[in-house]
Amino acid sequence: YSYYDKKQLCLKKEEIFLRRHKVNKVKVQQGIQLLLEGLGVDIENEHFRDTPKRSAKAWIEELCSGLGEKKFSLTTFPVGKNYESSMVVLQHIPVRSVCAHHLLPFYGEATVAYIPDERLCGLSKLSRIVDYFSRRPQVQEELTSEITNFICEQLSPQGAGVIIKATHMCMSMRGVNHDGVMTTSSLKGSFLSEGNVRAEFMALANTQSLNKL
Repeated sequence: YSYYDKKQLCLKKEEIFLRRHKVNKVKVQQGIQLLLEGLGVDIENEHFRDTPKRSAKAWIEELCSGLGEKKFSLTTFPVGKNYESSMVVLQHIPVRSVCAHHLLPFYGEATVAYIPDERLCGLSKLSRIVDYFSRRPQVQEELTSEITNFICEQLSPQGAGVIIKATHMCMSMRGVNHDGVMTTSSLKGSFLSEGNVRAEFMALANTQSLNKL
């Protein structure tokens, strides 16, 4: 493909994306321009001239990409006949989201775990679930529950648990102006009803032995 062909292909993909998911890029761009104008920023300044366009692209395609993506179904696999029920845990999953109250970022890490019953999924899918639900304006409490609910809907496991630890810019850059880490958890099935399962999950979620290599 020539440069022109590649550019046209990218524009076509963007057009299909916006049409399919009802994202109004024009309104987003206009809103950002109004924000800058309301703040008294000189939008003719070279640094700000294309900011509404750049910022709209970032909000739609990155910060809130989860709003545009179609909800997906997991590809699952049957457990083996000799499989003994054990906990599947994935730690240090990046969380990048936006607070619904002030539209400021919050970011951190998630730990996701489940005990398979009849089906299991590829490990990377757990990370994809977190990213899909993270990329939209929301509160951390609901994000945590949405991830757990989706895992239960897709896998029907014996139990599932999610812990998210995140820093909120709406706390560190405004209001009290203090740093802090907010921790939320959501437990379903055996993670909620069986004390030993819950204790194992909490221990694994907080252990340093599984820290980043």
